[in-house]
Amino acid sequence: MSTPADRTPLLPLSRATLASDPRLLATVREIGVRRGFDYTDDAATAALLEERRKAVHRSGAGAPGWIGALLIVAGILWPLFSPMVPALSGKPPALLFGPAAPLLALGAWLWVLVRRRWKRQLLHPLLEGYREVIGCARAHGVPVTHIPDWMVGRTQSGSGKGAAPIPSYPEAEAATGPANGVAGPGGAAGPAVVAVPAKPPAVSQYEATADEGGWHDEAGCLLLVAGAIGVAYGVTQDVPAGYLAGALVPLAIVTWLAGARRGREKQRLREQAVAYVRALAAAQAAGAPMPELSPVLRKLLAEETERATE
Repeated sequence: MSTPADRTPLLPLSRATLASDPRLLATVREIGVRRGFDYTDDAATAALLEERRKAVHRSGAGAPGWIGALLIVAGILWPLFSPMVPALSGKPPALLFGPAAPLLALGAWLWVLVRRRWKRQLLHPLLEGYREVIGCARAHGVPVTHIPDWMVGRTQSGSGKGAAPIPSYPEAEAATGPANGVAGPGGAAGPAVVAVPAKPPAVSQYEATADEGGWHDEAGCLLLVAGAIGVAYGVTQDVPAGYLAGALVPLAIVTWLAGARRGREKQRLREQAVAYVRALAAAQAAGAPMPELSPVLRKLLAEETERATE
């Protein structure tokens, strides 16, 4: 999701959400004092996460990674293709396979450097502090809207805990203070004055259908090929029954049109879902504590954020 000046990013945790449990808010402030950063300041936290996201992304990309990958590929392919070179024909095996080792070693060394740089950015002290905040929120039963894959060192939509997982803490006892409040003067929590936007039916429909794979293009191609083969067989072999396969061609067109119509509907629902996530971000910035996003909306948010960096 793009984050220009007129759009507010959706934070994993906001001050309003942290203030829903006074004990959690106190713990987060202690983490902030230890780390030298105020994690209850939504604007500063949003800027920190954007800065760290870009730094992590840059550290994993660039020339060293590409060069290392090319060297590794060259080292693997050299023993396979060098015997085919006329100038190397009949040469000793050491001459044929010897260059592969330095190529692989240099490529691996570059990849180690890239990973170390990436891991150093991932383990930035302020980012580690925010992972502590998320871990404490989980322990207190406070909802976390989403945890970006980059924050825990996991590829987009990847599995596992990642290279820098959220720390786990013992589950805290149920809070006795006011819930779903917004921190007032001096950190006191009061009732929330901003409501969480209601989820439109179109968004619920998108969540239910987002993972459904499209099959219309593949089916249309198969029908078209089958129709063309049937007609060609009828013509070349003088088999009139083969002409009946020509009926598959208009069926293929109908299938493609149905796929196009479904694609437009899915895009419309996606736009509605993006607008809903932006509305959640605006409400969060206004002081509403956010619920946890569904897996589909978390994936959508990650895709939109990634698209904004391209």
